[in-house]
Amino acid sequence: MHFTGIIIAVSTFLIIGFFHPIVIKAEYHTGTRLWWLFLIIGVACIAGALFIENDILSALIGVLGASSLWSIGELFSQKKRVEKGWFPMNPRRRHEYSKIDKNETLCPVHHGRSIYAVDDED
Repeated sequence: MHFTGIIIAVSTFLIIGFFHPIVIKAEYHTGTRLWWLFLIIGVACIAGALFIENDILSALIGVLGASSLWSIGELFSQKKRVEKGWFPMNPRRRHEYSKIDKNETLCPVHHGRSIYAVDDED
């Protein structure tokens, strides 16, 4: 039997799950200021994966790098979630948050507007 696919799948699931609380904690304690750290880690891991001969390890380092890069966007989305009241706000950094429109969405495709928002053009 070949377990490579299952090892990579389970490890990918765990890596992604590992980054979820990291993003939440990073945004709570430091805001979006440390986005560059996720960038450095992501680029370093992806570059490092190019030079690792072991297929499983190379794939996992690549997934770690991709997850780190994905976390940059999640960090800024997490700030929006806090502004919407979905997550607790750090009271020491209250001045960094702005009020958010209830119809605003986190989707960049709709340019900050919810697809369900009703325009008051009456």
